[in-house]
Amino acid sequence: MARSKTSKAWLQEHVNDHFVHQAQKDGYRSRASYKLIEIDDKDHLLKRGMWVADLGAAPGSWSQVAKRRVGDEGRVFALDILEMHPIAGVEFLQGDFREASVLAQFTEMLDGRLMDLVICDIAPNISGMAVIDQAKSFYLCELALEFCADWLKPGGNFLVKTFQGSGYNEYLQQMRAMFQTVVSRKPAASRDRSTEIYLLGKGKKP
Repeated sequence: MARSKTSKAWLQEHVNDHFVHQAQKDGYRSRASYKLIEIDDKDHLLKRGMWVADLGAAPGSWSQVAKRRVGDEGRVFALDILEMHPIAGVEFLQGDFREASVLAQFTEMLDGRLMDLVICDIAPNISGMAVIDQAKSFYLCELALEFCADWLKPGGNFLVKTFQGSGYNEYLQQMRAMFQTVVSRKPAASRDRSTEIYLLGKGKKP
């Protein structure tokens, strides 16, 4: 089957992408690693010894960054509906965190300990219909925020990928209700044409 002009353009961009080449060189699973690296370099979210939950973790690039930065003293728990090849020191559960039974299994892994940081680079399966995809995305973001309500310690931080458009302002208000400060980040590794924007909630309110 012949590739469409759109897929050819994407492939050409991917082949020439600086962050793709850098990821291969540095041993990261995807270019998304550099989004977290840039944000962390600016906001100092990851510290040695931290306990971190990575929601929507596959293929594991954010978990890789998190584990390297929290060190052997820290722990990283990862969850995704997709399979993820093992990462040394990362505890992974495959399952759909929209299901209560999966969340129950995940929280068992946490062993009653509240997280210092929750990170979420999740995106829904794309249907191609913007309204539906936007709604799916914010539903997942809301579930991640609910997870923070239960499993993020007071004073902890939350980093989540969102998309500008319908539902963004409402979600921003939900985050402001939970955190002392909410800021937006658009790292260099996030392609200019993408509407994705990362929201960082700092200092979970008691």
